[in-house]
Amino acid sequence: MQLTKEYLKKYLLSDNFFSRDLSWLEFNHRVLEEALNLELPLLDRIKFISIFFSNLDEFYMIRVSGLKEQIRANVFETSIDGLTPHEQLRLIEKNLQPMLTQIYNYWHDKIIPQLSENQIYICELNQLTKEERDGLNKYFLKEIYPILTPLAFDPGRPFPYISNLSLSLAILVKRPNGEKDFARVKVPSIIPRLLRIDNLIKTKSSNGNNNGGYKYIWIGDLIKSNLNILFPGMEILEAYRFRITRDTDLEIQEDEADDLLQLIEENIKQRKFGSVVRLEVEKQMPEYMIETLIDNLEINRNDLHVIDGNLGLSDVIVLYELPLPHLKEKPFHPVIPKIFLDEENIFSLIKRKDILLHHPYDSFAPVEDFIKEASRDPDVLAIKQTLYRVGLNSPIVKYLIEAAERKKQVAVLVELKARFDEENNIFWARELEKAGVHVVYGLLGLKTHAKMTLVVRKESDGVQRYVHLGTGNYNLATSKLYTDLGLFTTDEDICADVSEIFNYLTGYSDQKSYRKLFVAPVNKRQRFLELIEREIKNVKSGGKGYIIFKLNSIVDPVLIAALYDASNRGVKIDLIVRGICCLVPQVPGLSENIHVISIVGRFLEHSRIYYFFNNGKEEFYLSSADIMQRNLDRRVETTFPIFDKDHKKYLKEEILTTCIQDNVKARILLPTGKYVFNRAVFTEGNHNHQEYMMQYVIKNAEKIKQVKVKE
Repeated sequence: MQLTKEYLKKYLLSDNFFSRDLSWLEFNHRVLEEALNLELPLLDRIKFISIFFSNLDEFYMIRVSGLKEQIRANVFETSIDGLTPHEQLRLIEKNLQPMLTQIYNYWHDKIIPQLSENQIYICELNQLTKEERDGLNKYFLKEIYPILTPLAFDPGRPFPYISNLSLSLAILVKRPNGEKDFARVKVPSIIPRLLRIDNLIKTKSSNGNNNGGYKYIWIGDLIKSNLNILFPGMEILEAYRFRITRDTDLEIQEDEADDLLQLIEENIKQRKFGSVVRLEVEKQMPEYMIETLIDNLEINRNDLHVIDGNLGLSDVIVLYELPLPHLKEKPFHPVIPKIFLDEENIFSLIKRKDILLHHPYDSFAPVEDFIKEASRDPDVLAIKQTLYRVGLNSPIVKYLIEAAERKKQVAVLVELKARFDEENNIFWARELEKAGVHVVYGLLGLKTHAKMTLVVRKESDGVQRYVHLGTGNYNLATSKLYTDLGLFTTDEDICADVSEIFNYLTGYSDQKSYRKLFVAPVNKRQRFLELIEREIKNVKSGGKGYIIFKLNSIVDPVLIAALYDASNRGVKIDLIVRGICCLVPQVPGLSENIHVISIVGRFLEHSRIYYFFNNGKEEFYLSSADIMQRNLDRRVETTFPIFDKDHKKYLKEEILTTCIQDNVKARILLPTGKYVFNRAVFTEGNHNHQEYMMQYVIKNAEKIKQVKVKE
């Protein structure tokens, strides 16, 4: 596809693109809709409330902070959607405020009463018995009081530093001589914000059981009721909660660094001193306190959010941990695929045929076993792997360390620049290095986001390479929550490509082409443009053109323009976009052949599948990359083909088709940028993609059990 000036001029117009940040807000609105969904059990709705607020915190720490930096730098240029940074901020606040009002009203008017109906009580102090209050006060003196630090603010003591996302109390005290002073007390983050009373104190009514239900109290209320202990001899006049959000987006000048690990460690330390981008205060806080905070935090009134309720409701996720299965969705346990149930060496299984895994429906255990067996197999000569978000207590890292201790050649790229996982990745990088693993931290100017493992094994017929490629991280925790796909293969061309990518990561290479993989930033953009152009040519020659993309985000203007062109030339396009979508669908003369849906459900839809009809010779590609500039130009990414007929059928019929048919959790993107539910008409039954997938693997597992019993 030729990117001529005329071609770009035709499609790269501001009216043809949604704002990336407003599209993200629409995604979080879909999360809010799940929280409001009365068909979900109570604790699952609370889980979505927590996710909504966690998402919002990160949005302010990264995206809003970036817009405010642009404003401070006097940037007036518009983005592809035609909006200046100032206009985007104004629209963000305009769109967000109704959501905040709605979710707080819902929390107070619906969730709190429903919790009480189920004997889960979030109490005020005056609702507790004297025995409970006395017990909590003793707990405060023993466990909380020693770690609190009251900080005065006066000419001799400057305004205290306030850490990111920390909850604080702004306090006005009165001295015996009548003078009034301002003070701040930080609510410790190492203690849960919701304290479960029966876990802290033993009362006569508890008797070691929970027949009386579960009682909680906000830690801020407990601290507030004991402020007289922190300020002896003073009169506590007023105390109100506030919370700040800081800019946490690290700016890494890699070209000036001698040691990337040391540089990122230093940047992490600086992150906590990022500028304040949001101040949340409770509604009752008086104006003079708000002014004091605004002046000393050096922010504008526009950075203020006045909240009618508890600040930082992401912390309510603690309620989801309650042992109350009747208030949660029926648990789902990932299934071990049939092929791995045979007592056969994992390498012989992979050598026999490609194996496709679909998490969390398929267990992540075979991926762990692949690394474990490679670390212990005496015939394995080398293991190479990329690690982006590893997680805590990673068994995979431990197997890599074990492999190095067994004198195998082990090379690992640990991406230190994985946002908010920097500290964790630094720890694992050091642990790997201690064991003798060759650790690479990443490439200058690029993040390595590709998910790859290469195992080199000496066999009777020579050296054999085994590869695992995935759409998601090597992370046991997220493998149970995110939908992702992984491929085991011994395909010679793919293995050779992966070997050369690792050589690129660990050494020097200016390779421009690969056999079967598309690799960003080398050739992925161009290869996708070529595949889109092929669909256009097939329509032009009298055939059919059809494209399906399933991904997290579609933002890149050039590839969006290519899809617009394909739509105008008769190619049918279905996009399944979980999060951000800057493409405007269903506009006559622009995108009338493009249909966009989003699925937000029990699992986070994280897999990327790219389908091209190709005149009936269907091609399927899986990838670690979305259609974003960063994934195409500023990251090392892999996109890999699927050749096995059964795997193609599975991807088409069980995943893509059932996603498109979903009329329970799917929302349709309108040309206005808003989403509406894709509801079933009266002639249709309900189709829930994720429920279908769970039932699909469970039924297959039951069939396998029945066969084994007969045998």
